[in-house]
Amino acid sequence: MDSTYDIVIIGGGPAGYRAAETLGNLGRKVLLAEGGLLGGTCLNVGCVPTKTLLNSAKHYVHALEGERFGVKAESVTFDLGKMMAWKREVVDKLRAGIAAEMKHAKVEVVAGVATIEAPGRVSIALVGSPSGAAAQTIECRAILACTGSSPLIPPIPGLRDNPLVLDSTGILEVTAIPKRLCVIGGGVIGVEFASLFSSLGSQVTVVEMMDEIVPFMDAELAPVLRRAMPAIKWKLGCKVTSVDKGPGEAATLRYATKEGSSESVEADLILAAIGRRPNTEGWGADTIGLDRSPKGVAADARMRTNVPGVWAAGDLVGKSQLAHSAYRMAEVAAADIDAVLGAGDGAGHSHGQAGGAQLMRWDAIPWAVYSLPEAAGVGLTEKEATSRGFAVTCARIPLRASGRFAAENGFQAQGAVKLVSDAATGRILGLHGVGSYASEAIWGGAALIEQEMRIKDLVELVLPHPTVWELVRDAARQIASKS
Repeated sequence: MDSTYDIVIIGGGPAGYRAAETLGNLGRKVLLAEGGLLGGTCLNVGCVPTKTLLNSAKHYVHALEGERFGVKAESVTFDLGKMMAWKREVVDKLRAGIAAEMKHAKVEVVAGVATIEAPGRVSIALVGSPSGAAAQTIECRAILACTGSSPLIPPIPGLRDNPLVLDSTGILEVTAIPKRLCVIGGGVIGVEFASLFSSLGSQVTVVEMMDEIVPFMDAELAPVLRRAMPAIKWKLGCKVTSVDKGPGEAATLRYATKEGSSESVEADLILAAIGRRPNTEGWGADTIGLDRSPKGVAADARMRTNVPGVWAAGDLVGKSQLAHSAYRMAEVAAADIDAVLGAGDGAGHSHGQAGGAQLMRWDAIPWAVYSLPEAAGVGLTEKEATSRGFAVTCARIPLRASGRFAAENGFQAQGAVKLVSDAATGRILGLHGVGSYASEAIWGGAALIEQEMRIKDLVELVLPHPTVWELVRDAARQIASKS
């Protein structure tokens, strides 16, 4: 590790390693400091391991359901140990791939905890250093903070330090499927784990404080997703009040309904999936006076903070806690950092200089829930579009109208696609769906919104048949017929 660099990046998750790779390939001297595992939450204890386990669950469910489609499999079982081993193999190999990318981009990666001492100066304490060893001080021209987020554990009595309560990291290492699982939180993380364990035989109860699951979903489609998982018990509009040690090795979760009554549910394991909080402390944000709140560090459309010479990206910013959002924030930040350093006189600490032309456009970021079935969306919901003053025209089509969906799922399966548009201009404002291949198809909606396409443009597109999401074009034709 040298004493000077162009850029020091704090955090090796999706934002950190993508920015490091981008800047390294631009010829910048980059130091990437990560105190844990390269790849961050997404690769190690988030996106990738959960999707690996969900894929195993899908294989199991499809085998169980195969007879109705003419494929009979007897004595179908699953091996949780092998599922976990496959999860670890996938994560390990992908982490090695990121390390190779860093080497190819000539990025120096150090296993160390970085602390900003001042703009342009960072101290790094190496992981594994002897107790009392001095941290090394690094001088740099720019700093990019990508410190990520951590599971949120609220101060509910009996929740903390309870061996029967796990967060989204701990539950990835269970050695047995609980007979009864209670999930606190009906957001993306809660729904995905509820779907996973329900598919593998757990009796799952989800307790959600809001009136509907995945609150940012379109109001018409969230119930569709919930109905598509009928084995799960949904307790909506309910606030958890305490967790008590129950009989034997069980726990009792107590909650208040929106009507004011007190109820409880017993579980062998409880998952606290209440959300994640940006990691805004412990790395010098307060020392240099970064504008921050419990929601994250404030950053503009170029990912610049209020402190010259310091940028922020990823979950830390708090605007969109998604890996693909982090990738794009990193690319925008990297472009701006490179432009500022290129325009500077060598000191490189002035945000007043011309920056990169790339900007974050938040309305075109898609999201996905990788449950069984999937859900995805991009852009504005009908409610959001109306609140922004648009006169909206929408079309919703059930997925059973798709020949492929019916062939693969039957005519009773839940699923729908919904298109939201501006009635005045025909501009597409949002695309939302529940059902097969939602996560793979939603990028098309992002392109429609990013390019500000109109309903008439979508009507003229030719989409492959039979596919599930060709119904997007049918939705556009339905809207066009109304105008």
